[in-house]
Parts: sequence; structure tokens; C-alpha cells
Amino acid sequence: METIEVLIVEDNLKVSKTHKAFVEKIDGFKVTGIANTIADALLLVSTLEPHLILLDIYFSEGNGMDFLKKIRTTSTSVDVILITAAKEVEMLHKALHGGAFDYMIKPVFFNRFEESLSSYREHFLAINKLDEMSQEDANRFFKKSEKPGTESSEETPKGIDPVTLKTVTAMLKDEKTMLLGAEELGQKVGVSRTTARKYLEYLTGIGFLEVNLDYSTKGRPERLYRLAD
Repeated sequence: METIEVLIVEDNLKVSKTHKAFVEKIDGFKVTGIANTIADALLLVSTLEPHLILLDIYFSEGNGMDFLKKIRTTSTSVDVILITAAKEVEMLHKALHGGAFDYMIKPVFFNRFEESLSSYREHFLAINKLDEMSQEDANRFFKKSEKPGTESSEETPKGIDPVTLKTVTAMLKDEKTMLLGAEELGQKVGVSRTTARKYLEYLTGIGFLEVNLDYSTKGRPERLYRLAD
């Protein structure tokens, strides 16, 4: 499996070291450089040619969004995940327009960090194994899949049974305001927790559900799901 090379662009030395340690805990990623200034970041992007940049927004000498805009004018195809304290909606709009893959608000805990990078890895591997793109592929990458339960000629992925999927989606629509975990869903539908989690993650991946993390449980936070807005 190809290793995803990561450049960390963060002006806080302590935070950049923390993010480096986070990256090194996740399989399939390697930090190839750390830039604590925008000037260094521009140099390292051109010399290291990373696959992914973890980018802060606020720098003493400039703005990470200006940096993002600048690299988008070059021929580099690097992807960007923003990790920042910026909560302004304007920044979110700029991130979307700049093609950012994700937006994490500091302080970022490892579980959220791992979720973001794991999602990116799936995206990276899927798009890089394509030889020719179909409409189904375009739908998937631009998140325009049809809502489950509608008529479609597209086949469900391997391991996702259409009948079970229809049962799951019907139940979720009935419980549309509730947050459900995999164990609870499994009990309602009559499948194992592992199977329920597989369907929940599939429905999240196509935009039908959204995930919330419950930190009130011991150990790792529980993933709770509900219908996306």
C-alpha cells in the first residue's frame, strides 16, 4: 500500500510536534516535513511534493487561506486538511472553495484526527486505483449518490445487502430525530453490532447519515448516527 506523505504547516512548535505524533500513530501515513512559517511551507511544497498538507490558518506573517489559494494556482495536486482555531463561517466558505478535504477546529483530539486521516486515506486509495472514471465514481467522489431507498440502477457495494439496507434505512427514517449506536441499531433490526456498524458507516459515507461522538462512555468515544440534515 502506498504511503501517504504529509506536510505539517503550523506556526506553534508544540502543536506541530503533537500533530506529527498523531500522524505517526496512523497506518499508511508518514510526515515528510514540518513548516512553521508560510515561506517555509511554500518551499517544502515544491521540494517535497507531499500528498497531503495539514494546514493552520493564523500565522504571524500571513494567512493560511492565502497560502491555500496560492498553491491552487500551481500545478501541484496536493490535498489539504485544515486544522485551526478559526471558527468564522467565512473561513469555512473559503476552505470549501479552496478544495479542502476536511476542517478541524482546535483543540483537536486524536479520535477526530484519526477519523479525518482514515477517511482521507480511503479517498486517496480509491481515486488512485481508477483507470477510467464512470458516473458512479463521479457521484461517489462528489458525494452525489442517491438517497437509499430510491430506485437506482447502481449496485450496492460488496457486503451491503439491498434488502437489509432497505430495512435499515426505513428504520432510521422512522427514528429520524434519534441518535443511534451500532449496538442499538443491531437490536432493532436483528443483526449483529458489527453488521449494523458496517451499514451505518456505508450510509454515512454516502451522506445519508451524520456521525456524532459521545465522550461520556469509558474508553474510546461511541459513534452515534442520525439522519443528515
